[in-house]
Amino acid sequence: MISATKLKSVDFYRKIPRDLTEASLSGAGLSIVAAFSMMFLFGMELNNYLMVSTTTSVIVDRSSDGEFLRIDFNISFPALSCEFASVDVSDVLGTNRLNITKTVRKFSIDPNLIPTGSEFHSGPIPKVNKHGDDFQEEYSDGSDSLTAESFEKYAHQYDPEMDGRILLGKVDCTQEAELCRRHHIQGYPSIRIFRKGSDVKDNHGHHEHESYYGERDTESLVAAMETLVAPVPRESHKLALEDKSNNSVDTAKRPAPLTSGCRIEGFVRVKKVPGNLVISAYSGAHSFDPSQINVSHVVSQFSFGKKLSLRMLSELKRLTPYLGGSHDRLMGRSYITNRDHVNANVTIEHYLQVVKSEVVSRRSSQELKLLEEYEYTAHSSLVDSLHIPVAKFHYEPSPMQVMVTEVPKPLSHFVTNICAIIGGIFTVAGILDSILHNTLRLVKKVELGKHF
Repeated sequence: MISATKLKSVDFYRKIPRDLTEASLSGAGLSIVAAFSMMFLFGMELNNYLMVSTTTSVIVDRSSDGEFLRIDFNISFPALSCEFASVDVSDVLGTNRLNITKTVRKFSIDPNLIPTGSEFHSGPIPKVNKHGDDFQEEYSDGSDSLTAESFEKYAHQYDPEMDGRILLGKVDCTQEAELCRRHHIQGYPSIRIFRKGSDVKDNHGHHEHESYYGERDTESLVAAMETLVAPVPRESHKLALEDKSNNSVDTAKRPAPLTSGCRIEGFVRVKKVPGNLVISAYSGAHSFDPSQINVSHVVSQFSFGKKLSLRMLSELKRLTPYLGGSHDRLMGRSYITNRDHVNANVTIEHYLQVVKSEVVSRRSSQELKLLEEYEYTAHSSLVDSLHIPVAKFHYEPSPMQVMVTEVPKPLSHFVTNICAIIGGIFTVAGILDSILHNTLRLVKKVELGKHF
């Protein structure tokens, strides 16, 4: 059996009796400095261990969402009526979707971007093949389209002297531009229905009238008007001015927009190829004066990809130094043109280059996806337009993606570094103390006249 004496012979840390040691002020000072240095370097090493360590690489896009890309948007147009606002999508593969309504909502707003009512619903319009697809107007065989030339002919179908229930009038917006602007008329011909015989502003100053959105042929228009006046007796012209707003409602009519602005929000799914998202004034039954269309807008949101969950948002905050700075680059930006300005009749174009970023973590020899998002750069310009002005968002997805890999630091490295800090400072402090102590002894000997 090994004796205690033999076991003590392998002791690397032999002790010196305390009576044989001597304390000094220089040693105390170095000990305090060494202790603070150890604590400081320990804190720095701990902070470095807890920090996110990443490596970045560029690879071919391997998105889990397939070949489609979601675009979320919330854009306010102070001078574009919801009555004609249309969201269209096209791309280089020939896809052309007009007047998307299934995933898009519209709200009337005033010039200060404040909502003035509930959601604006388009209601029945000339027949549409499918939500979001190209659509064409379809009229019944043998019916005549209503035009400026035929208006006079059919206007006398209800003679005020004989009937008195309907009075027809027309306004030339090229001559009465200010009148049409006050009534938010942007497309021609627009048909307004005044049940009171005048446009009385009794609802917080809003116009009290309706708009006709039915088929644009004379048979449909006459049928709608007959339904409108069916409850009204043929007694006198005075009855035409009474309020009959509580009578039967035709689906081809609904209240006209209270203001000329519109907030458009929603999302569309597009293919991952270069394309355009265009917001403009469109109607298959109206024509437009380009000089009266203003597509000034304020972007509240314009982002690509899936909406981030709460867990992803927390991860995004943790990884903010690496991601998130360009997720919604256009948010909060305004693009306003003045109608009286020389650049009033303009198209506003945005050129967006989109890159996907993906963050993964390698823990326990496994790759765990933490977060994926799309970031983009944006460049905007105002372009003089001879046609109807539009707000165009040209997007160009990149075929490559950026992969940010979070590499966790081993605990063994952290422990090794801590030991190196403590041992290194202790050794260096001992060397400095020895040098300082020997120097002081030498100085004292010189003072005493002892030379060696």
